[in-house]
Amino acid sequence: MRLLLDTHIILWALDDNPQLSDQAKSLIVDRKNDIYYSSASVWETTIKYMVKPDKIHISGSELSELCRKMGYRMLLIADNHVKALETLIYHNPSQVHNDPFDRIMVAQAKAEGLKFLTHDSKIPFYDEECVISV
Repeated sequence: MRLLLDTHIILWALDDNPQLSDQAKSLIVDRKNDIYYSSASVWETTIKYMVKPDKIHISGSELSELCRKMGYRMLLIADNHVKALETLIYHNPSQVHNDPFDRIMVAQAKAEGLKFLTHDSKIPFYDEECVISV
C-alpha cells in the first residue's frame, strides 16, 4: 500500500508519540508499504514553527530531513493535485473545514491513488475512498 501521512501523523511517528495509534504504527512500519510525505507538510510545519516555536519544536527543513532519513518519499504539489482539490466536497453542513494543507493532501492522495493516513476528525467528512482515519 502507498500511504501519504498527514502532518500530525508524521510528527507523532518521528517522536514516537503515544497519540499515534497502534494501527497507524503498524501501517507505517510495514515494509510492504511505501510511505510518502507532502511538501505541504513541510510548508505547514515551517509556518507553525515560525509562528509558535514553543508548540512546534521542529522546523520544516528538519521535518523534511528526518522524513528522508526514515525512507519516506516526498510528494510535491502538482497541477493534477490542484485539479483533484476542485473535486473535494465537504459533507458536513454544520461544520466548515478551511485547512488548506489538509485539503491539498487529501487531493494529492486522491489524484495519486494513495491512502491518506490521518487522525483529524474532520477529514472523513470528505467521504473519499483514499482516507484512512486512525
